[in-house]
Parts: sequence; C-alpha cells; structure tokens
Amino acid sequence: MSALSAVTSIKTKLGLLVAASVVVAAVVGAAGGVAQVSWWIVLPVTVLLALTVTQLLAAGMVAPLRDMTAAASAMSAGDLSRRVHTDNTDEVGQLARAFNRMAEDLAVVDAERRDLIATVSHELRTPVTAMTAQLENLADGVVEATPERIAQVLSAAERLGDLVSDLLTLSRLEAGVVDLAVIPVELKALVEQCAAEVRRSGRGAEVHVEFDDDLVVHADPARLRQVIINALDNAARHTLGDTPVRVLAGTDASGPDVGQPGAQPGVQPGVQLTWIEVRDGGAGVASHDRERVFERFGTDAGGGTGLGLAIARWVATLHGGTLAFVDPVEGESGARLRLELPALPATAGQNGATSPSRPLSVTAQAATDAPSGRTTAPAPGPLDGIWPSRDDRPRPGLLVATALVALCGAAWMTFHGPGLAWTAVLVAAGAVAWSASPHRRSPFTLTTSLLALGLVAVMAWSDNAALGLMGVIAASGVFLAGLTRARTFIGILVSGLAWPLSSLRGLPWFGRSLGVVGRAGALPGVARTVGLSLLALAVFVALFAGADPTFARWIDAFVPDLSLGDGVLRLFVGGFVFATTLAAVHLAVNPPDSDVFARVPVRAASRWEWLVPVLVVDAVFLLFLASQIRVVTAGDQWLRETAGMTYADYVHQGFGQLVVATLLTLVVVWAASRRASLRPQDRPWMLASCGLLGLAAIGVVATAVGRMRVYEDAYGHTVMRLLVTVFEGWLGVVLASVLLLGLLRRGAWVPRVALLSGAAALLTLLLVRPDAVVAQRNVDRFEATGELDVLHLSGLSRDAVPAVTRLPEPVALCVVELSDWGRGDFAVPTLADWNLTATRVDADLAALRENAVRTQGDQGSACGALPGGDDVVAGVATLQLTQQ
Repeated sequence: MSALSAVTSIKTKLGLLVAASVVVAAVVGAAGGVAQVSWWIVLPVTVLLALTVTQLLAAGMVAPLRDMTAAASAMSAGDLSRRVHTDNTDEVGQLARAFNRMAEDLAVVDAERRDLIATVSHELRTPVTAMTAQLENLADGVVEATPERIAQVLSAAERLGDLVSDLLTLSRLEAGVVDLAVIPVELKALVEQCAAEVRRSGRGAEVHVEFDDDLVVHADPARLRQVIINALDNAARHTLGDTPVRVLAGTDASGPDVGQPGAQPGVQPGVQLTWIEVRDGGAGVASHDRERVFERFGTDAGGGTGLGLAIARWVATLHGGTLAFVDPVEGESGARLRLELPALPATAGQNGATSPSRPLSVTAQAATDAPSGRTTAPAPGPLDGIWPSRDDRPRPGLLVATALVALCGAAWMTFHGPGLAWTAVLVAAGAVAWSASPHRRSPFTLTTSLLALGLVAVMAWSDNAALGLMGVIAASGVFLAGLTRARTFIGILVSGLAWPLSSLRGLPWFGRSLGVVGRAGALPGVARTVGLSLLALAVFVALFAGADPTFARWIDAFVPDLSLGDGVLRLFVGGFVFATTLAAVHLAVNPPDSDVFARVPVRAASRWEWLVPVLVVDAVFLLFLASQIRVVTAGDQWLRETAGMTYADYVHQGFGQLVVATLLTLVVVWAASRRASLRPQDRPWMLASCGLLGLAAIGVVATAVGRMRVYEDAYGHTVMRLLVTVFEGWLGVVLASVLLLGLLRRGAWVPRVALLSGAAALLTLLLVRPDAVVAQRNVDRFEATGELDVLHLSGLSRDAVPAVTRLPEPVALCVVELSDWGRGDFAVPTLADWNLTATRVDADLAALRENAVRTQGDQGSACGALPGGDDVVAGVATLQLTQQ
C-alpha cells in the first residue's frame, strides 16, 4: 500500500505532493545555508531530493496506470488474464477496477467466441460429410440418382445455406452495422405473411392469428419479419401433433410478464408497449433453459440451425425491445415466446440505425485479432523516439553500489582537495556506471573508459588542482560519449547534456529499484550485513589504531568529522555524488539515441552553390599565408618601420583570431560536405577545394604555433600559453584526419577520431605536468637571458619545485617565500590529499622551506635582498628585464 492510497481524490494527492516537495526543498536549502554549503552543491541536491520525494510518493499513484498499459499490451496479443492490482481509492483506482471488469467481460466473450467457432465447425462438418458421401456414391455409380436421393442432397445443401445465412445475419447484427428503416407496420398482415411462409417451408403446423387488424407497431418490417419467422419456425418444429401455433398481440403499459427471469432489459415501466406472443403445444421450455436457447446453437435437436432465436433477440434489442420465454398460462402447456416493442419509434442512431449498446464481443474480437505471440506496444512517449527505455528493470545491486560510492564521497571528498581520495571516489563511480552498460566491452566504450580513467587519475599524479578538475570534466565528456556510443559531433554534445537530464528521467527506475531493495525480507538482510560490517570495522580499526600511530594517523585522515556543521556538508556532498553517479548509471543502462539530432544532408541543386564559397575561403587563406611569408622574409626591422612594433608584439596580437579561423575551417568543410551532391563528377571538385582549404588551414595552424613560440621566447612561458598551443596543435590533427578520412571515404569516423585524439592529447599534457614544463622552460630562459617572472613561477603548483631548485638560492628562496606551498602555515598534505608530486618533491620542498625560514629570520624577506624585490613583494613588478 502506498503512502497516499487512502486519499480518495487525485487532486488532493497532487496537492500533497507539491506541499511535500516544497517542505523538503525548504528544509534542505535552509540546512545548506546554515552549514554554508556552496550554492552549486545545494541547488542540485535540493532539486533532486524534492523530485525523489515526489517520485516515491507518486509511485503508488501511477503504478495502476503503468500496470494497465502493460495489461492492455498483453490483451492486444490475446492474453486476457492480466489484471490490475491497486489499493487506491481515487479516480485512478476506479479506472483500474473498471479496467478489471472490462478484462473479465472480454475473457468471457473470448471464451464464447472460441466455443462458437468450435460449434460452427461441428455444425458445418456434419452436413458437408453427409453431402460428400452421397455425392461420391452418385458419382461412382454405387447408387442410382433417383429424385429421392437428389432431394436428400438438396436438403443438406439448403441446411448449409440456412446456417451460413444465419451466421452472416448474426455477425452483422452483433457488429452494429445494420440500419433500421423504422416505419408504421400493420402487425396482423405481417404475421399472416410470415405464417404462410412457414407453412410453405414444410413445417405443416397451423398458425392461428388471434388479434385485431388495427394493431400497428413502429419497426423495420424486414427485421421484424425475421423475428416472427424465427419464432413461428421454432414453435412449429416443437408443437405436438395437430396442435396449432397461436399468435397473440396487444398493447400494455407495463407488460404482465416483464421482468421474467432472463428477460432482456426493456423499456422503462409505464411506457406504452406493443407485445406479441407465440404459443405452441409442445413440451415447453424449462425455466433453467430459457436463456440458453437464445445462445448460439443453444437450442435442442429440433431441426433448426441453432441461431434463429439468437438473431431474433438481437433484432428485438435493436428495436429497443425484449424477447424472452415466459411462464405458460395456467392450465395450458407449451412454450410462450413474448416479444415486447415500444409503441413509439425507436431512437435513430447514425444513418438511421438504432443505437443499442454495441456488443462486447466486437471489442473482444478486435482485441484478439493480433497474431498469436505478437504484442502491441503502448503509445510512445514524447522522448521515446530519441531516448527509448531499453531496460527499465529494477537494479538493486547498482543502487547499493551507488550508495556506497556516495558514502565514500561524503567521507573523503569533503574538506579535501583533488588528490588520492577524489581519484578513488570518481574511479569507483565510473566503474559502477561502466559495469551497468550493456556495451561495456565494445572497443569504443573500452577506449573512452580507459582514457577517462587516465584523465581522472591525473589528480593523484599532479599537484595542479585546476588542471586536475579540467581532466575530470574532459573525462566525463569522453566517458559519457562512450556509454552512449555517439558517432557525430552533435551526438557527443547530446551525450553530455543527457547526463543531468538522466537524473530526472531515471527517477521512476530509481523508485522501482528502491522498492525492490525495500521489500519485505530484502531490507532486513541488507541492514544486517551493513550493521555487522560496521561493527567489525569499528572494533578492528580501534584495536589497530591504538597499536600503531602511523595507522592511527591514516585513519584520522579518512574518518570524517561528525560535528553538526560538517555532517550537513557531508550529506550534501554525498547526495551530490549519489545523484550524479546514479544519473550516469541510468544513462549507461538506457542511453539515448544521441545521433538522432544529426540532420539529413540537404544536397544543393547546383555544384556552384557550395563550390564558390569554398573557393573564396581558399583564396583568403592563401592570401594570408602569402602575407606571413612576406613578414618572415622581411625581418624585424621592416616590421618596426611599417607597423611600428616588434615581431614578438606582432605575432601576439592575432593568435586568438587564428584559432577561431581554424575552427571555422572545420565548419566550412562540414557544411560543404553536406551540400555537395553524391554525383561522381562532383567528388573531384569536393576533394580539390576542401583539400586545398584543409592544407591552407594546417598552414595557419603552423603559423599560430610558430607565433606562440616566438611570443613565449620573448615574454616567458605560462600554463595558459602551453594549453592554447596544444589546443591549436590538436586542431591541426583534426584537420589532417578530415583530409585523410575524406580521401578514404571514411568521413563518419572524424567525430570519434577528434574525440579520442583530443582526450589523448590532454591526457599526455597532464601526465607531463604543465606546471613542471612551464617552470623548466622559464628556468632555462632565465639561465639564458637572466629574465624571470617570479610572481608567475611562485603561483605554480608543487610540480614546479624540481625546476625551482635549479635557480640560484636567493631567487629560489624568493619564489618559495611568495608561493603557497612555501609558506610556513601551509597545511601538510594528508593521505586523502596525497599525490605523487607531493611525495617526490617532499625532501626538496622541506629544504627550501627551511632555508626560506632561516633567511627571513636572519635578514628579513628573501625577495627584498634582490634588485627590485620590494616591488615584487608588493605585486607591482617582476624580476625581468623586459616588461609585459
């Protein structure tokens, strides 16, 4: 039973859901504000918690709808045994109970349909077998073709014709496709015509019409004729001896026999009725058989097809009346078949037909017309075309693993910077998501996962936290592209956007998985396991911590502080890790079709529509390269005279524009490839124009990289300049892959090549430690020119320490004095903050710090002893000969 199952109004439930979500959001937001948690953590955690509460409370509301969708899909394939189970008392619960009643009725009608098919098959087989045997005897000359034998065969054929005619009539009646032409009908004349027809059929029974000539009824004469003929034929076949069949009629306000057991629902009491009774002199119809005789083939062996009375009742229903057997008159024997019709015309429906309730068997037939075993899927949702639910099975194991990762994140990522703890938590989160992917062993997914692992592990390799976070962001993008197996640039972008959306779309899946974990018997087992594990952990950790101080220090680094403020922050961090990890898990289980947004190429009608713009861009690129050749060959003095600047200043001012121009080159090639036609004669033009543009763009890349090299030689090296240079070089690799793959007609590989090469380039850059490379280059430059940007060098991470130790001691001590890692109040890294750089430079850093402290104690500031050092300490100048 759900928490809101007792509420009888769905509007009230929705109001309670909104109220609960608002309360949760307010409480969580207030707690985050008191604990001074950053807003970028508070906001997503608050939203996700509110949505989770809504999902858990709403699970019972939508469960019947989900069950009805599954049951309807099963019913369309012929399975009518599915039912919806719910305790809801609201409108959804009422709908579920109505659905169950409909399913039960359909099951009954389906059983009747199957019985009908079996009975019809039996009824057809008997006369067909007899006819076949007789015709074979006649054809083989076994018997003589006498008129008597021909008459027997003709009689069997007529019986088959009657049966087929009755079946067709009944089918039309049940399908509701019979139109009624209601007109005033003189009842006595119609009955006498029907009696004459019955006599001509050879029944031989006398029919006495015992009512007045002026009785008129509003009905369809053809359909009413069917009812009367069927009734008279049934009576004639069952009457005994020479007992006549009597037909009586009249009008009544309520009909004396209305309400007899088994009678069809008729008109309301007090309405004027016209009734007709057909009485025979036979054995009568027992009370328990009075409804069975109206079923298809429900009559006894009286010589009829077994469908006449069923047809008659349907015609009566179409006229808004009733047809039933009633008790015989006291002192008389035989059956009394009573037809009651409204005296006024029946209400016309569409096309003039009456509109009785359509029989349920038609719906049942339509529901079971699907081929056996074929299931009709429910109507697709708005996102199913691009984000199908491939696997929505509850995954309690993944849920528990995600919760463990969140606990580790709350304990180890809070109050610690990027390092070993962050690496361990993020690797564990990625491992859970990777294990959930059905494509985890595909080459592309494996490659992206390994690259993501390397980018995350950089945090335990390098000391630069900013670059470590850049690696984490890049790892997330690469990893998600692998999970969704994106193939286009748009698909790669969509895979990244789908990650936060997955935390919302996966809430129903999360609710189902949580329901499995919380079932009776499952939760106690999990609770016992967790409790025993925590008990064992606490006992043995306490013992070993008391036995060894190093072990105790390690435990202090990993055991979280359980104070109130810190506890709130840990809850937020743990919730954030849980939500993001679970979103990645759901994305792995149900990845969207990330390439569905890739538009179909729109081919140009004429070659010149795309060729002329590309050739124009080619000309501009070639003109630019010519200008660069002129500048390089003219020399620095020519630039001073013509542009009034040195070559170093000249190359710096246009670097950003060259990067943008390189990016736009890729856009131009992409647009041209989508506009160019697929005709063989256009391919050489495409290769020539775009190939020339690609080669020119590679020349621009070389120019940009060369410009940056000159600028760095003039003004020093920085991490940003190194990153931009690597980025421009990667663009050159992408351009080269576009040319090569385009030549090989493998252009679809370009997005993945660009993704993997970019991730590999960034991983390589982070592994060589940009801070260390920049520090080494600046020290080399200092040794060659005597120029050094001390402020920039001191702002690098501990990766720069090996290069700093190469500087003269006064300069090195100045760098240590200005740096964060060289100050005396700098915290000693704990195990959670550990990285390989800290271990490798620990001894050198300790020596530098001791010398810096000694220098400050002996002669004041280490920077003050250098020329211009006081300005350096004030942050207004640097130790370099050429100012930036």
